[in-house]
Amino acid sequence: MKPALPWARWQGLDVTDQYGRRAVVTGANSGLGYQSALALARAGATVTMAVRDLDRGQAAAQRIRADVPAARLRVVHVDLSRLASVADFTAREGQQGPVDILVNNAGIMLAPRREITVDGFELHMGTNHLGHFALTAGLLPALVDGATDADPARVVSVTSMAARSARRLDRDLGLTGRYTPMKAYAQSKLAVALFAAELDRRCSAAGRPVVSVVAHPGWSATAERDPEDEAGVGVKLARRATALLGSTPAAGARSQVTAATDPALTGGELVGPRFLARGRPQPAKAPSALQDRSDAAWLWQRSVELTGIDPGLPPAPEGTDPAGR
Repeated sequence: MKPALPWARWQGLDVTDQYGRRAVVTGANSGLGYQSALALARAGATVTMAVRDLDRGQAAAQRIRADVPAARLRVVHVDLSRLASVADFTAREGQQGPVDILVNNAGIMLAPRREITVDGFELHMGTNHLGHFALTAGLLPALVDGATDADPARVVSVTSMAARSARRLDRDLGLTGRYTPMKAYAQSKLAVALFAAELDRRCSAAGRPVVSVVAHPGWSATAERDPEDEAGVGVKLARRATALLGSTPAAGARSQVTAATDPALTGGELVGPRFLARGRPQPAKAPSALQDRSDAAWLWQRSVELTGIDPGLPPAPEGTDPAGR
């Protein structure tokens, strides 16, 4: 990657020149995803804004173009809670040519009651993890195409501080037991981090020129869920506290923008704010739950079974250290 350009400075970050690179950002119409798409477009990348609501996506693209008149943007529909929609998206997007950066950002947060997707998954797990698992697997050929060991493609998976509270992966993936919104959300974000680490190990072991990095925004005020839903008192209070005390989406997105563009990152890192909830992004040591190789390997295989999509990456040998690639 080329050095940062003066016009590519964004939210206190020197974003390296991304001209000639193609990025896909899920959930790019609002919050962290919008800010990531804006930063990548400002740095010169061609950005596919993968969104569930095309009208909102087009409006977001117009806002980016107002800020970056030369922005190269495509707005494409995908509903991560539906495997058929994900398959349609990856088939069409894969025909557009190589993908250099994939930011798995979209997600839902704190659904007030257990909801089951059309594919039979708990909504948080089905959207935040399984949808992105299928999307990443479907785009893997495009990520490999054009990438080299010297200039690998990059997959960024967005987790959350909430994943730390999960402690251990629920192998029922949220379908049984007592439901609470925060537990379901935390479990899905733990799964996101486990998948990202396993993806990096497997790509490294298979010699694929793709690196996988995990990012979290700290305590950031985003809008993953419609505020008009029938949330309980606890969920409403949590959202209100986040809106009042959390950092802006622009500040929160700095971690995933760094994960997507910093050439010093080689794969397997967790990037987050320096002071956990806030601060300049930097690599940090992942909690033990996010490094559990047994859970990660199990989740990978179970995700293949549930989605019917196999990325074709064999397990990494024991002792593989993603950050040491």
